[in-house]
Amino acid sequence: MTMDGAVVVPGTTVGAQWVDDVLLAGPAGDVCFSLPAVVDRGMLRRLVRDRQAELAQSGLRAGGAAALRLPPSIAFVTHLLAVWRSGGQAILLDHRLTDYEVRRAIERLVPQVVVSPQRPVASGLRTFVDIDTDVASYSGHPAGTSHAVVQLSSGSTGPSKVIGRTAEDLVEEVLRYTQIDGVPEPGERIILLPSMVHVLGLVGGLLYGLHAGVELVPPARLTGDAILHAIAGGSKPATVLGVPFHIGLLASVENPPSLPQFKRMTTGGELVPASVSSAFEEKYGVPLGNMYGMTEVGVIGTDLFGAHRPQILPAPGLEVRAVDGELQIRRPESPYLGLTDPARWSDGWLHTKDAGVVDPATGLVSIRGRLDSQVSVGGLKVDLTEVEYTLGTLRGVESAVVVYDNAITAYVQLNQPREIPSLEAELAQQLAPYKRPRTLRLLTQLPRTTTGKLVRDLTVLRKAVP
Repeated sequence: MTMDGAVVVPGTTVGAQWVDDVLLAGPAGDVCFSLPAVVDRGMLRRLVRDRQAELAQSGLRAGGAAALRLPPSIAFVTHLLAVWRSGGQAILLDHRLTDYEVRRAIERLVPQVVVSPQRPVASGLRTFVDIDTDVASYSGHPAGTSHAVVQLSSGSTGPSKVIGRTAEDLVEEVLRYTQIDGVPEPGERIILLPSMVHVLGLVGGLLYGLHAGVELVPPARLTGDAILHAIAGGSKPATVLGVPFHIGLLASVENPPSLPQFKRMTTGGELVPASVSSAFEEKYGVPLGNMYGMTEVGVIGTDLFGAHRPQILPAPGLEVRAVDGELQIRRPESPYLGLTDPARWSDGWLHTKDAGVVDPATGLVSIRGRLDSQVSVGGLKVDLTEVEYTLGTLRGVESAVVVYDNAITAYVQLNQPREIPSLEAELAQQLAPYKRPRTLRLLTQLPRTTTGKLVRDLTVLRKAVP
Protein backbone atom coordinates (compact mmCIF):
# COMPACT_ATOMS: atom_id res chain seq x y z
CA MET A 1 0.00 0.00 0.00
CA THR A 2 1.28 3.51 -0.82
CA MET A 3 1.14 6.54 1.45
CA ASP A 4 -2.07 7.52 -0.32
CA GLY A 5 -3.64 4.12 0.28
CA ALA A 6 -3.25 2.63 -3.21
CA VAL A 7 -2.53 -1.08 -3.42
CA VAL A 8 0.94 -1.99 -4.63
CA VAL A 9 1.05 -4.89 -7.08
CA PRO A 10 3.87 -7.36 -6.31
CA GLY A 11 6.74 -6.92 -8.73
CA THR A 12 6.10 -3.20 -9.22
CA THR A 13 9.08 -1.64 -11.04
CA VAL A 14 11.05 1.21 -9.52
CA GLY A 15 9.65 4.62 -10.46
CA ALA A 16 8.53 7.88 -8.95
CA GLN A 17 6.58 6.03 -6.23
CA TRP A 18 9.43 3.81 -5.04
CA VAL A 19 9.62 5.36 -1.57
CA ASP A 20 5.91 4.82 -1.00
CA ASP A 21 5.81 1.38 -2.60
CA VAL A 22 8.95 -0.13 -1.09
CA LEU A 23 9.61 1.71 2.17
CA LEU A 24 6.46 3.35 3.53
CA ALA A 25 3.72 0.90 2.55
CA GLY A 26 1.84 -0.85 5.33
CA PRO A 27 -0.68 -0.27 8.13
CA ALA A 28 -0.46 3.19 9.71
CA GLY A 29 -0.22 1.74 13.22
CA ASP A 30 2.88 -0.39 12.56
CA VAL A 31 5.80 0.70 14.75
CA CYS A 32 8.83 1.84 12.72
CA PHE A 33 11.01 3.27 15.51
CA SER A 34 11.23 2.97 19.29
CA LEU A 35 13.33 5.92 20.48
CA PRO A 36 11.91 5.09 23.20
CA ALA A 37 8.94 7.21 22.03
CA VAL A 38 7.18 5.29 19.29
CA VAL A 39 7.12 6.52 15.70
CA ASP A 40 4.55 4.54 13.73
CA ARG A 41 4.17 4.34 9.97
CA GLY A 42 1.36 6.89 9.85
CA MET A 43 3.41 9.45 11.78
CA LEU A 44 6.46 8.79 9.61
CA ARG A 45 4.43 9.41 6.44
CA ARG A 46 3.16 12.75 7.79
CA LEU A 47 6.67 13.84 8.79
CA VAL A 48 8.05 12.95 5.36
CA ARG A 49 5.34 15.02 3.66
CA ASP A 50 6.17 17.99 5.90
CA ARG A 51 9.89 17.72 5.11
CA GLN A 52 9.12 17.45 1.43
CA ALA A 53 7.21 20.75 1.52
CA GLU A 54 10.06 22.47 3.40
CA LEU A 55 12.65 21.24 0.91
CA ALA A 56 10.52 22.47 -2.01
CA GLN A 57 10.29 25.93 -0.43
CA SER A 58 14.10 25.99 -0.15
CA GLY A 59 14.58 25.21 -3.85
CA LEU A 60 14.82 21.43 -4.13
CA ARG A 61 13.30 20.24 -7.38
CA ALA A 62 12.91 16.86 -9.05
CA GLY A 63 16.33 15.99 -10.46
CA GLY A 64 18.05 18.19 -7.90
CA ALA A 65 20.31 17.23 -5.01
CA ALA A 66 20.23 17.81 -1.27
CA ALA A 67 23.26 17.36 0.97
CA LEU A 68 22.33 15.95 4.39
CA ARG A 69 24.87 16.65 7.10
CA LEU A 70 22.83 15.17 9.91
CA PRO A 71 23.49 12.73 12.75
CA PRO A 72 21.34 9.61 13.12
CA SER A 73 17.92 11.04 13.97
CA ILE A 74 14.32 11.17 12.85
CA ALA A 75 15.33 14.40 11.10
CA PHE A 76 17.84 12.43 9.01
CA VAL A 77 15.33 9.68 8.18
CA THR A 78 12.52 12.03 7.20
CA HIS A 79 14.74 14.38 5.16
CA LEU A 80 16.27 11.43 3.33
CA LEU A 81 12.89 9.95 2.41
CA ALA A 82 11.55 13.40 1.50
CA VAL A 83 14.46 14.02 -0.89
CA TRP A 84 13.85 10.71 -2.61
CA ARG A 85 10.07 11.22 -2.68
CA SER A 86 10.72 14.58 -4.38
CA GLY A 87 12.67 12.82 -7.13
CA GLY A 88 15.95 14.21 -5.80
CA GLN A 89 19.43 12.93 -5.05
CA ALA A 90 20.55 12.62 -1.41
CA ILE A 91 24.22 13.37 -0.70
CA LEU A 92 25.05 11.80 2.67
CA LEU A 93 27.74 13.56 4.69
CA ASP A 94 28.71 12.16 8.07
CA HIS A 95 28.05 14.86 10.67
CA ARG A 96 31.45 14.09 12.23
CA LEU A 97 33.32 15.30 9.14
CA THR A 98 35.22 18.55 9.52
CA ASP A 99 33.91 21.78 8.00
CA TYR A 100 36.77 21.58 5.50
CA GLU A 101 35.80 18.07 4.39
CA VAL A 102 32.15 19.05 4.07
CA ARG A 103 33.00 22.21 2.12
CA ARG A 104 35.11 20.23 -0.35
CA ALA A 105 32.31 17.70 -0.88
CA ILE A 106 29.67 20.41 -1.39
CA GLU A 107 31.85 22.36 -3.82
CA ARG A 108 32.36 19.21 -5.88
CA LEU A 109 28.79 17.86 -5.84
CA VAL A 110 26.90 21.22 -5.90
CA PRO A 111 23.58 20.38 -4.17
CA GLN A 112 20.55 22.66 -4.46
CA VAL A 113 20.04 22.64 -0.69
CA VAL A 114 22.13 21.73 2.36
CA VAL A 115 20.44 20.41 5.52
CA SER A 116 22.40 20.78 8.77
CA PRO A 117 21.63 20.83 12.51
CA GLN A 118 20.66 24.27 13.81
CA ARG A 119 23.11 23.86 16.68
CA PRO A 120 26.28 21.81 17.13
CA VAL A 121 25.56 18.19 17.95
CA ALA A 122 26.86 17.31 21.38
CA SER A 123 29.58 14.70 21.24
CA GLY A 124 29.17 11.61 23.33
CA LEU A 125 27.85 8.10 23.19
CA ARG A 126 24.33 8.76 21.93
CA THR A 127 23.34 6.65 18.93
CA PHE A 128 20.23 8.64 17.97
CA VAL A 129 19.61 12.31 18.72
CA ASP A 130 16.75 14.80 18.65
CA ILE A 131 17.68 17.86 16.59
CA ASP A 132 16.22 20.84 14.79
CA THR A 133 17.45 21.42 11.26
CA ASP A 134 18.44 24.33 9.09
CA VAL A 135 17.73 24.05 5.35
CA ALA A 136 19.91 26.40 3.29
CA SER A 137 19.61 27.05 -0.43
CA TYR A 138 22.94 26.52 -2.15
CA SER A 139 22.54 26.50 -5.95
CA GLY A 140 20.02 26.14 -8.72
CA HIS A 141 21.92 23.37 -10.48
CA PRO A 142 20.31 19.98 -11.09
CA ALA A 143 22.13 16.90 -9.80
CA GLY A 144 25.13 15.90 -11.86
CA THR A 145 23.95 12.29 -12.12
CA SER A 146 20.72 10.32 -11.79
CA HIS A 147 21.85 8.44 -8.67
CA ALA A 148 19.41 8.40 -5.75
CA VAL A 149 22.15 8.45 -3.13
CA VAL A 150 25.75 9.63 -3.10
CA GLN A 151 28.02 8.41 -0.31
CA LEU A 152 31.68 8.61 0.64
CA SER A 153 33.56 5.37 1.21
CA SER A 154 34.78 4.64 4.73
CA GLY A 155 38.35 5.79 4.07
CA SER A 156 39.91 2.97 6.11
CA THR A 157 42.78 2.51 3.63
CA GLY A 158 43.11 6.01 2.19
CA PRO A 159 41.11 8.98 0.87
CA SER A 160 37.35 8.47 0.55
CA LYS A 161 35.85 7.76 -2.88
CA VAL A 162 32.58 9.31 -4.08
CA ILE A 163 30.05 6.56 -4.78
CA GLY A 164 26.62 6.77 -6.37
CA ARG A 165 23.77 4.25 -6.32
CA THR A 166 20.51 4.39 -8.23
CA ALA A 167 17.04 3.85 -6.80
CA GLU A 168 16.85 0.58 -8.74
CA ASP A 169 20.09 -0.58 -7.12
CA LEU A 170 18.85 0.28 -3.61
CA VAL A 171 15.56 -1.52 -4.16
CA GLU A 172 17.41 -4.56 -5.51
CA GLU A 173 19.51 -4.70 -2.37
CA VAL A 174 16.51 -4.30 -0.05
CA LEU A 175 14.78 -7.19 -1.83
CA ARG A 176 18.03 -9.18 -1.72
CA TYR A 177 17.97 -8.92 2.07
CA THR A 178 14.52 -10.51 2.16
CA GLN A 179 15.99 -13.63 0.51
CA ILE A 180 18.85 -14.07 2.98
CA ASP A 181 18.22 -16.77 5.56
CA GLY A 182 18.62 -15.43 9.08
CA VAL A 183 17.75 -11.75 8.61
CA PRO A 184 15.20 -10.20 11.02
CA GLU A 185 11.63 -11.09 10.08
CA PRO A 186 8.49 -8.92 10.03
CA GLY A 187 7.35 -8.22 13.56
CA GLU A 188 10.86 -8.52 15.01
CA ARG A 189 13.33 -5.81 16.08
CA ILE A 190 16.75 -4.56 14.95
CA ILE A 191 18.93 -3.01 17.65
CA LEU A 192 20.58 -0.52 15.31
CA LEU A 193 24.18 0.45 16.16
CA PRO A 194 25.90 1.53 12.88
CA SER A 195 25.31 5.00 11.47
CA MET A 196 22.60 5.26 8.81
CA VAL A 197 24.89 7.51 6.78
CA HIS A 198 26.88 4.40 5.83
CA VAL A 199 25.74 1.38 3.87
CA LEU A 200 25.26 -1.20 6.64
CA GLY A 201 23.07 1.05 8.78
CA LEU A 202 21.41 2.64 5.77
CA VAL A 203 20.30 -0.42 3.79
CA GLY A 204 20.75 -3.33 6.20
CA GLY A 205 19.11 -1.35 8.99
CA LEU A 206 16.91 1.54 7.91
CA LEU A 207 15.70 0.62 4.41
CA TYR A 208 15.32 -3.12 5.03
CA GLY A 209 13.61 -2.48 8.38
CA LEU A 210 11.07 -0.10 6.83
CA HIS A 211 10.38 -2.46 3.93
CA ALA A 212 10.08 -5.64 6.00
CA GLY A 213 8.10 -4.20 8.90
CA VAL A 214 10.94 -4.68 11.39
CA GLU A 215 10.98 -2.30 14.37
CA LEU A 216 14.18 -0.22 14.56
CA VAL A 217 15.54 0.35 18.08
CA PRO A 218 18.63 2.55 18.50
CA PRO A 219 19.92 2.16 22.08
CA ALA A 220 19.98 5.25 24.27
CA ARG A 221 23.79 5.19 24.41
CA LEU A 222 26.59 3.31 22.71
CA THR A 223 27.57 1.17 25.69
CA GLY A 224 27.27 -2.53 26.36
CA ASP A 225 24.74 -2.01 29.16
CA ALA A 226 22.59 0.28 26.99
CA ILE A 227 22.57 -2.24 24.14
CA LEU A 228 21.40 -4.98 26.50
CA HIS A 229 18.79 -2.62 27.94
CA ALA A 230 17.45 -2.02 24.42
CA ILE A 231 17.19 -5.78 23.83
CA ALA A 232 15.37 -6.23 27.14
CA GLY A 233 13.02 -3.30 26.42
CA GLY A 234 10.61 -5.38 24.32
CA SER A 235 9.31 -8.90 23.97
CA LYS A 236 9.84 -9.22 20.20
CA PRO A 237 12.91 -11.17 18.99
CA ALA A 238 15.87 -8.81 18.55
CA THR A 239 18.87 -8.87 16.24
CA VAL A 240 21.79 -6.59 17.11
CA LEU A 241 23.27 -5.06 13.95
CA GLY A 242 26.75 -3.60 14.28
CA VAL A 243 30.44 -3.86 13.50
CA PRO A 244 33.25 -5.72 15.33
CA PHE A 245 33.83 -2.69 17.58
CA HIS A 246 30.35 -3.25 19.03
CA ILE A 247 31.18 -6.86 19.91
CA GLY A 248 33.79 -5.45 22.27
CA LEU A 249 31.15 -3.31 23.96
CA LEU A 250 28.97 -6.34 24.64
CA ALA A 251 31.94 -8.44 25.67
CA SER A 252 32.83 -5.81 28.29
CA VAL A 253 29.57 -6.42 30.19
CA GLU A 254 30.20 -8.64 33.18
CA ASN A 255 27.50 -11.19 34.01
CA PRO A 256 24.92 -10.12 31.41
CA PRO A 257 21.32 -11.01 32.25
CA SER A 258 19.37 -13.76 30.56
CA LEU A 259 17.81 -12.32 27.40
CA PRO A 260 15.48 -14.79 25.67
CA GLN A 261 14.62 -12.05 23.13
CA PHE A 262 18.25 -11.89 21.92
CA LYS A 263 18.14 -13.78 18.62
CA ARG A 264 21.56 -13.05 17.08
CA MET A 265 24.17 -10.41 16.40
CA THR A 266 25.16 -9.60 12.85
CA THR A 267 28.37 -7.69 12.13
CA GLY A 268 29.67 -6.05 8.99
CA GLY A 269 32.72 -4.00 8.14
CA GLU A 270 35.38 -6.58 8.91
CA LEU A 271 35.44 -10.34 9.36
CA VAL A 272 35.47 -11.37 13.00
CA PRO A 273 38.32 -13.62 14.23
CA ALA A 274 37.17 -17.07 15.32
CA SER A 275 38.42 -16.52 18.88
CA VAL A 276 36.25 -13.40 19.23
CA SER A 277 33.16 -15.07 17.79
CA SER A 278 33.60 -18.10 20.03
CA ALA A 279 33.94 -15.93 23.14
CA PHE A 280 30.84 -13.92 22.21
CA GLU A 281 28.72 -16.99 21.50
CA GLU A 282 29.82 -18.59 24.76
CA LYS A 283 28.89 -15.49 26.74
CA TYR A 284 25.51 -14.79 25.16
CA GLY A 285 24.45 -18.13 23.69
CA VAL A 286 23.35 -16.62 20.37
CA PRO A 287 24.85 -16.90 16.87
CA LEU A 288 27.30 -14.25 15.72
CA GLY A 289 26.75 -13.75 11.99
CA ASN A 290 29.22 -12.23 9.54
CA MET A 291 28.28 -9.94 6.67
CA TYR A 292 30.68 -8.84 3.94
CA GLY A 293 29.89 -5.81 1.80
CA MET A 294 31.06 -2.56 0.26
CA THR A 295 29.63 0.93 0.00
CA GLU A 296 29.70 0.43 -3.78
CA VAL A 297 27.47 -2.67 -3.72
CA GLY A 298 25.95 -3.12 -0.29
CA VAL A 299 25.76 -6.66 1.04
CA ILE A 300 27.89 -9.12 -0.96
CA GLY A 301 27.84 -12.24 1.18
CA THR A 302 26.73 -13.50 4.58
CA ASP A 303 27.12 -16.26 7.13
CA LEU A 304 24.41 -15.32 9.62
CA PHE A 305 24.42 -18.65 11.45
CA GLY A 306 28.19 -18.93 11.79
CA ALA A 307 28.00 -22.20 9.85
CA HIS A 308 30.77 -21.46 7.33
CA ARG A 309 33.10 -19.21 9.32
CA PRO A 310 35.36 -17.74 8.03
CA GLN A 311 33.72 -18.31 4.64
CA ILE A 312 30.59 -16.55 3.42
CA LEU A 313 27.84 -17.37 0.91
CA PRO A 314 27.24 -14.79 -1.85
CA ALA A 315 24.00 -12.87 -1.43
CA PRO A 316 21.15 -13.98 -3.72
CA GLY A 317 21.45 -12.60 -7.22
CA LEU A 318 25.08 -11.49 -6.91
CA GLU A 319 27.83 -13.07 -9.01
CA VAL A 320 31.24 -13.22 -7.33
CA ARG A 321 34.44 -14.46 -8.94
CA ALA A 322 38.15 -14.52 -8.13
CA VAL A 323 40.65 -13.39 -10.77
CA ASP A 324 44.37 -13.58 -9.97
CA GLY A 325 43.47 -13.78 -6.30
CA GLU A 326 41.18 -10.73 -6.32
CA LEU A 327 37.45 -10.89 -5.59
CA GLN A 328 35.29 -9.23 -8.24
CA ILE A 329 31.55 -8.51 -8.30
CA ARG A 330 29.46 -8.29 -11.47
CA ARG A 331 28.01 -4.76 -11.74
CA PRO A 332 26.41 -3.24 -14.86
CA GLU A 333 28.11 0.14 -14.42
CA SER A 334 30.81 1.87 -12.40
CA PRO A 335 29.58 3.15 -9.03
CA TYR A 336 32.24 5.87 -8.89
CA LEU A 337 31.42 9.46 -9.72
CA GLY A 338 33.99 11.04 -12.00
CA LEU A 339 36.27 8.00 -11.82
CA THR A 340 37.10 5.94 -14.90
CA ASP A 341 39.98 3.94 -13.44
CA PRO A 342 39.75 0.45 -15.01
CA ALA A 343 41.56 -0.91 -11.96
CA ARG A 344 38.34 -0.28 -10.02
CA TRP A 345 35.66 -1.23 -12.59
CA SER A 346 35.92 -2.65 -16.10
CA ASP A 347 33.92 -4.83 -18.48
CA GLY A 348 31.01 -5.18 -16.08
CA TRP A 349 33.06 -6.23 -13.05
CA LEU A 350 33.79 -4.27 -9.86
CA HIS A 351 37.31 -4.88 -8.52
CA THR A 352 37.03 -5.12 -4.74
CA LYS A 353 40.79 -4.94 -4.07
CA ASP A 354 40.13 -7.75 -1.56
CA ALA A 355 42.09 -10.98 -1.82
CA GLY A 356 40.07 -14.16 -1.83
CA VAL A 357 39.00 -17.39 -3.49
CA VAL A 358 35.66 -18.88 -4.54
CA ASP A 359 35.13 -22.59 -3.95
CA PRO A 360 33.92 -23.97 -7.32
CA ALA A 361 32.02 -26.82 -5.63
CA THR A 362 30.11 -24.87 -2.95
CA GLY A 363 30.30 -21.28 -4.17
CA LEU A 364 31.54 -20.24 -0.72
CA VAL A 365 33.85 -17.24 -0.67
CA SER A 366 36.97 -16.99 1.48
CA ILE A 367 38.24 -13.46 2.08
CA ARG A 368 41.98 -13.19 2.63
CA GLY A 369 42.24 -9.49 3.42
CA ARG A 370 43.23 -6.58 1.21
CA LEU A 371 45.38 -7.27 -1.84
CA ASP A 372 47.84 -4.70 -0.59
CA SER A 373 48.22 -6.76 2.59
CA GLN A 374 50.44 -9.23 0.73
CA VAL A 375 54.11 -8.23 0.84
CA SER A 376 57.49 -9.74 0.07
CA VAL A 377 60.02 -10.11 2.87
CA GLY A 378 63.41 -11.39 1.75
CA GLY A 379 61.78 -12.91 -1.31
CA LEU A 380 59.16 -14.71 0.79
CA LYS A 381 55.46 -13.83 0.56
CA VAL A 382 53.79 -12.71 3.78
CA ASP A 383 50.06 -12.12 4.18
CA LEU A 384 49.73 -9.32 6.72
CA THR A 385 46.16 -10.45 7.39
CA GLU A 386 47.54 -13.72 8.78
CA VAL A 387 49.93 -11.83 11.05
CA GLU A 388 47.11 -9.57 12.21
CA TYR A 389 44.83 -12.52 12.88
CA THR A 390 47.51 -14.32 14.89
CA LEU A 391 48.18 -11.23 16.99
CA GLY A 392 44.47 -11.06 17.74
CA THR A 393 44.55 -14.54 19.27
CA LEU A 394 47.13 -13.54 21.91
CA ARG A 395 46.00 -13.03 25.48
CA GLY A 396 45.18 -9.41 26.23
CA VAL A 397 45.07 -8.21 22.60
CA GLU A 398 41.87 -6.26 21.95
CA SER A 399 42.64 -5.51 18.29
CA ALA A 400 45.61 -5.14 15.98
CA VAL A 401 46.59 -3.56 12.68
CA VAL A 402 49.60 -4.88 10.76
CA VAL A 403 51.10 -2.83 7.92
CA TYR A 404 54.28 -2.77 5.87
CA ASP A 405 56.33 0.34 6.61
CA ASN A 406 59.73 -0.63 5.16
CA ALA A 407 59.27 -3.64 7.42
CA ILE A 408 56.33 -5.46 9.02
CA THR A 409 54.96 -3.17 11.73
CA ALA A 410 52.18 -4.00 14.19
CA TYR A 411 49.97 -1.55 16.07
CA VAL A 412 48.25 -3.22 19.00
CA GLN A 413 45.49 -2.22 21.41
CA LEU A 414 45.36 -4.20 24.68
CA ASN A 415 42.54 -4.92 27.10
CA GLN A 416 44.88 -6.04 29.88
CA PRO A 417 48.48 -5.18 30.76
CA ARG A 418 51.10 -6.95 28.63
CA GLU A 419 54.75 -6.17 27.94
CA ILE A 420 56.08 -6.11 24.38
CA PRO A 421 58.76 -8.79 25.00
CA SER A 422 56.07 -11.12 26.36
CA LEU A 423 53.89 -10.58 23.28
CA GLU A 424 56.84 -11.11 20.96
CA ALA A 425 57.80 -14.34 22.72
CA GLU A 426 54.27 -15.69 22.44
CA LEU A 427 54.07 -14.67 18.79
CA ALA A 428 57.38 -16.44 18.08
CA GLN A 429 55.70 -19.73 18.96
CA GLN A 430 53.06 -19.25 16.26
CA LEU A 431 54.73 -17.45 13.33
CA ALA A 432 57.87 -18.10 11.33
CA PRO A 433 60.61 -15.49 11.88
CA TYR A 434 60.14 -13.81 8.49
CA LYS A 435 56.43 -13.22 9.25
CA ARG A 436 56.90 -11.56 12.63
CA PRO A 437 56.63 -7.78 13.03
CA ARG A 438 59.99 -6.06 13.27
CA THR A 439 58.32 -3.32 15.29
CA LEU A 440 55.40 -3.69 17.68
CA ARG A 441 53.76 -0.52 18.96
CA LEU A 442 51.21 -0.40 21.79
CA LEU A 443 48.41 2.16 21.52
CA THR A 444 45.76 3.03 24.06
CA GLN A 445 43.23 3.25 21.23
CA LEU A 446 43.67 2.23 17.61
CA PRO A 447 42.37 4.82 15.10
CA ARG A 448 39.00 3.97 13.58
CA THR A 449 36.86 5.42 10.82
CA THR A 450 33.46 6.93 11.52
CA THR A 451 31.96 3.51 10.70
CA GLY A 452 34.10 1.75 13.33
CA LYS A 453 36.58 0.17 10.93
CA LEU A 454 40.22 0.01 11.94
CA VAL A 455 42.30 2.54 9.99
CA ARG A 456 45.21 1.12 8.03
CA ASP A 457 46.52 4.35 6.57
CA LEU A 458 50.21 4.65 7.48
CA THR A 459 50.12 8.41 8.05
CA VAL A 460 47.25 8.13 10.52
CA LEU A 461 48.83 5.20 12.35
CA ARG A 462 52.19 6.96 12.73
CA LYS A 463 50.50 10.02 14.20
CA ALA A 464 48.65 7.84 16.71
CA VAL A 465 51.85 6.60 18.31
CA PRO A 466 52.57 8.45 21.61
